[in-house]
Amino acid sequence: MSTAAPILLTPGPLTTSARTRQAMMVDWGSWDDRFNQLTASTCAQLLAILNGAESHHCIPLQGSGTFAVEAAIGTLVPRDGKVLVLINGAYGKRLAKICEVLGRTFSTFATAEDEPTTAADVDRLLHADPAITHVALIHCETSTGILNPLPQIAEVVKRHGKRLIVDAMSSFGALPIDARQVPFEALIAASGKCLEGVPGMGFVFAEKQALAAAQGNCHSLAMDLFEQHSYMAKTGQWRFTPPTHVVAALHEALLHYHEEGGLPARHQRYANNCQALLDGMAELGLRSFLPAAIQAPIIVTFHAPKDPRYQFKAFYERVKAKGFILYPGKLTQVETFRVGCIGHVDIAEMQAAVAAVAQVLQEMEVLDI
Repeated sequence: MSTAAPILLTPGPLTTSARTRQAMMVDWGSWDDRFNQLTASTCAQLLAILNGAESHHCIPLQGSGTFAVEAAIGTLVPRDGKVLVLINGAYGKRLAKICEVLGRTFSTFATAEDEPTTAADVDRLLHADPAITHVALIHCETSTGILNPLPQIAEVVKRHGKRLIVDAMSSFGALPIDARQVPFEALIAASGKCLEGVPGMGFVFAEKQALAAAQGNCHSLAMDLFEQHSYMAKTGQWRFTPPTHVVAALHEALLHYHEEGGLPARHQRYANNCQALLDGMAELGLRSFLPAAIQAPIIVTFHAPKDPRYQFKAFYERVKAKGFILYPGKLTQVETFRVGCIGHVDIAEMQAAVAAVAQVLQEMEVLDI
């Protein structure tokens, strides 16, 4: 694959295709019919990925994925609701912080960063606290790459008559989620992740009846998904200035996505990337933080070398000089670094990245290969 240097081995922003970048070379009028059609087509394609057109609306929102998470909580959770936030990493903690800032009552359930939340945990917690109205789950926790069991948790939440909000930022488009089989009130993702667009647009798949009942819930003018959807449905336009170039890039990235073979092909490429990365790093003696059974093919956390000559900043800069940008670790207890498997990259580039890591660790006299 032809990619721009440097290659971003991060969970977003990530390496995009030349044709996706090229799509941003056209200026669009925000009220222009052609741009409105571009927005509508983008939303329809997004809904199709999870078979959600019958049950959910797709509401796009300016800003990062976190903007969309905050908008979903603020719009769909009533001010007298209560959210159970499931945490095993930094993004679960961020979701709890959003609830705190918005003044939504919440409780948390935290597991270790290498331990998925289980359906049995959720079942017990919902039995214990009938005041809970919503459960919030991070599907793939990007701080480690851990995959939480969404289908099983969704069934438990439904059985209790509660509502599920899913942060699928790092999984949507690569890991299968079918709205006809997995019940959720809202699922949130963004343009700059597994769809391989550029950052700048989040989107929320909101259950139609729940959204219709959400008028007046929101704390914010700009982040009110009820009003955003209502205005778009009436006019075809965004309420406020849209990220026109981001929408155009995402539309092109979605065309590429379908040409590649859609979700199965995207998942397989990422899985191949992940396996090549794990195999190559293992040969260097670098251990992954998670066991294979709970490792999503999105981003891999590796234990840092224990040699005192290893310093992440120097390691990062040296690998960057060889054309690859990695990610620092996000764990508090052990020193790690992270390598993304997503973006417009393939096995050859993952293998080249491993070779660059090997060269740098040799130069730092951390590895003697």
